[in-house]
Amino acid sequence: MAEEPPATAAPEPSAVPERSAPARTAAGARRAAVLGKPVAHSLSPVLHRAAYAALGLDGWSYGRQELDEAALPAFLDGLDAGWAGLSLTMPLKRAVIPLLDTVGETAAAVEAVNTVVLTGDGRRHGENTDVPGLVAALRERGVERVERAAVLGAGATASSALAALARICDGEVTAYVRSERRAAEMRGWGERLGLRLRTADWDGATGALRAPLVIATTPAGAADHLAAAVPERPGTLFDVLYEPWPTPLAAAWAARGGAVLGGLDLLVHQAVLQVELMTGRVPAPLAAMRAAGEAALAARGGG
Repeated sequence: MAEEPPATAAPEPSAVPERSAPARTAAGARRAAVLGKPVAHSLSPVLHRAAYAALGLDGWSYGRQELDEAALPAFLDGLDAGWAGLSLTMPLKRAVIPLLDTVGETAAAVEAVNTVVLTGDGRRHGENTDVPGLVAALRERGVERVERAAVLGAGATASSALAALARICDGEVTAYVRSERRAAEMRGWGERLGLRLRTADWDGATGALRAPLVIATTPAGAADHLAAAVPERPGTLFDVLYEPWPTPLAAAWAARGGAVLGGLDLLVHQAVLQVELMTGRVPAPLAAMRAAGEAALAARGGG
C-alpha cells in the first residue's frame, strides 16, 4: 500500500491486539490487518471495513498492528487459518519478501510487497497493488496515456510511480531527486522497468511542473515551495499525500485549473484491489470505500 503520512487525530480502536504475537481467530471468522510502524494513522481499516459492510461480510474484521522488521517473522508465524490477508506499509514492504512463498510479478519488479494473501494451507503470497492502483486512479480521471511525465522524490512510492509510468508513458520520465545516490537508484529502476528515465537535481524541481503529468511522492512540506511556480496552464498532478489535504502544491495547481489527484485516490484504488485479493469478491465496492475514506478525513479535519 501507499506510504501514509502520520495523523494528529487519535486512532480508532484496532481489531488486532497491540502485542508481539497475534491472537487466535474464532472459528468461522475471517481477519485481516494493516502492519507497519507507524500505523496508528492508517485509513486502511476504514476502507476495508466499509468494503466488508457493503459486501455483507459480517464475519470479517480488519485492524492494525504496529510492528517493525524484527517483529514481522514471529507475527506471521503466529497467524492461524482464520487470517485472510495483510496490508503492509513502511518499513515492511521489502522486509516481508524473504518470508513469502510466492511473489507476484509486479511486486517482484519493484521489490515491494504491500499485500499478503494468506491461504488456508498456510501459504503466503505477496502482491503490489500500489502500481495498478495508481494506474486505475489516473484512468478514472481520464489519463490513459501521457507523452512524458515527471516524478518528485525517490522513495519507495517513487519506484511504484515509475512502474505505473512504464505502463502509460510513451516518452521520457524525469525524476527530481536530492542526492546522487538516489539518482543512481532511480536510474536503476528506470532501466529495470524499461523506462526512458533521466534524473535531475531537486534544486531544479520547478522544471517538473511543465510536464503533462507530475507525480509528487515527497513527504509533507517537501514540495510546498513549488506552489508559487505552477504554470498558467498545468496538466495533471498526482500528489500522493492525503493528510494534510490539499497540499499547497495541490491547491495552487487546482487554482490554475489543472487536474489534481490526491493520496486518497491512490489509497482507495489500491485498497479495492486488496479487498478483491483477500475476499475473492469482484468488484470491490469502490464508491462505498471512497465515501468512508472521505468521511474519515473530514472528521480528522483533513478533507
